[in-house]
Amino acid sequence: MLGKHQKPYEDFYHSTHENEHLDSKTELLVGLSAAMAMNCLPCTRYYLLQAGKAGITKGEISDVTAKVMAVAAGQKKLQMQEVLQKYSINLDDFE
Repeated sequence: MLGKHQKPYEDFYHSTHENEHLDSKTELLVGLSAAMAMNCLPCTRYYLLQAGKAGITKGEISDVTAKVMAVAAGQKKLQMQEVLQKYSINLDDFE
């Protein structure tokens, strides 16, 4: 699929599981949040399955989901503010 780039990518990806500073639970929760934020369904599935094996709780998954949702909502709010400002659109004109 990626030819000569596949092996370097796989090596890099696998190296991200060998953390010096994050414990395995934190690494899985960070991976899950990144997968969700990037809308990667296979990655989200992978991290959810790994989280289940690692004993991560439903509450912890819920907290991660809420954080991803909050960041996404904040980004959309800023996107709207940028468009309104850039194009001099005043929402008060909308009745």
